[in-house]
Amino acid sequence: MIRSNEAPSADAIDLEHLRFANAVTLGQAVRRCNAHATYQDQAADCVVDYFYNTFRDPLTGLPGCALVRCFQTHPFADLPREAQDAALRIDPASASIEGLRCLALLASRGEEARWNGVAGSVKHRAIPLPTTAMIERTPMISRLLEQMGLEARNIVEPHTRALMSESQYRNFGVFHVETAAGSEYLPLQQTFIEQYGIRSVVGMGGLLPSGELFAVILFARVVISEEVAALFRTIALSVKLAFLPYAANEVFTEDISGKLL
Repeated sequence: MIRSNEAPSADAIDLEHLRFANAVTLGQAVRRCNAHATYQDQAADCVVDYFYNTFRDPLTGLPGCALVRCFQTHPFADLPREAQDAALRIDPASASIEGLRCLALLASRGEEARWNGVAGSVKHRAIPLPTTAMIERTPMISRLLEQMGLEARNIVEPHTRALMSESQYRNFGVFHVETAAGSEYLPLQQTFIEQYGIRSVVGMGGLLPSGELFAVILFARVVISEEVAALFRTIALSVKLAFLPYAANEVFTEDISGKLL
């Protein structure tokens, strides 16, 4: 199993002034995150750890991000027990919905101890997505879908995506908020955005062959311009390549009973 100190090594990169050459370096490293990972959540842990450790302030050496997280849609019935419990705490009634899908937290890395792993997440371990309205109330995900040419119903009802031609949606998307303070797309303004000095947010995501949507979101302490954010579309491809080897039953290290596999 990959642990937090086993991410690929690389020289520190200034996120605010990210260049194409840096994006290439990042992509090469991220693609290696499945090299020693038996399960996808282990590869995801490597990805978020690499981003958190690599993006550094060139003057202070401090992390350029306060928090980096990786999410993926997944059937509720196939989530580990603790993730199912977390989803039901958010919406107890959703347990009765056949084919319910959730947005599951695969990996997390940040400055607070509770952010280093999925177990410490209270509200984001698994978010039930019973209706399109629920997705539309999750601004970062709805915006990412929009960037990819998808609709909320394509997540709630995956079969609707099969009716679309590949030309109707894009394989990768980037969600970008250049000014985090006061943004309607970012909740918890006072207790998170202001408290941790979040200046910009960038998220990248894509579709896997399984039909699931993955997203990696960086909450940055530096300003991320539109030009820099666009480079993450290339990096998203590398994240997808890192996740490709894993089948639907190889996503989580823990099985549905909560036992380590």
